[in-house]
This record gives sequence, C-alpha cells and structure tokens, in this order.
Amino acid sequence: MLGQKLVALLIMLVPAAIAVYGIKLMRDTFYLAFDPEYTGGSLWGPFLFGLLLFVVPVFFIGGFILHHDRKRNRVQPRFMKREPDEEDEEV
Repeated sequence: MLGQKLVALLIMLVPAAIAVYGIKLMRDTFYLAFDPEYTGGSLWGPFLFGLLLFVVPVFFIGGFILHHDRKRNRVQPRFMKREPDEEDEEV
C-alpha cells in the first residue's frame, strides 16, 4: 500500500515540476520583453514553449485526479462515464 502511494506521489510531482518550469519560462520571457537592454529577437518561442510546459502537465494531473475519483464514485453525475443506451447501439 505504501509503494502505491509513493508511485502516485511521483506521478503527481514530476508533472508539477514541469509545470513550475513552464511558469518560470513564461515569467522570464514576460519580464525580458520589458528589459530596455534586451535587443534580441522574438520572444514568442520561449513563451509558447513555457505555456505548453504548463498546460500539458496541468491537464495530465486533472485527468489523473478525475480517473482516481471516478473509480471511487466521488464525482458528480455529470462527470461519470456515460454508459451507452440501447438506442445508441443501433446501426
């Protein structure tokens, strides 16, 4: 039981660390845009990469939590998986 909890903790911590790095990239890019001494090129690349590094792990963590809660019936009925009706199965 303890091993399963440690694995679940690692599954949550690794994407969280990646998301934190994505926030750092976006923040650094934003502040660099207002630096009067910066004469480099476009800053859209690092900003969009940071946004990607932030959004993907957040969706992963959200999906992991939703899957975990669905297994234990802790979600509202609108988030439960819908079972196909007999009418939907007709071809």
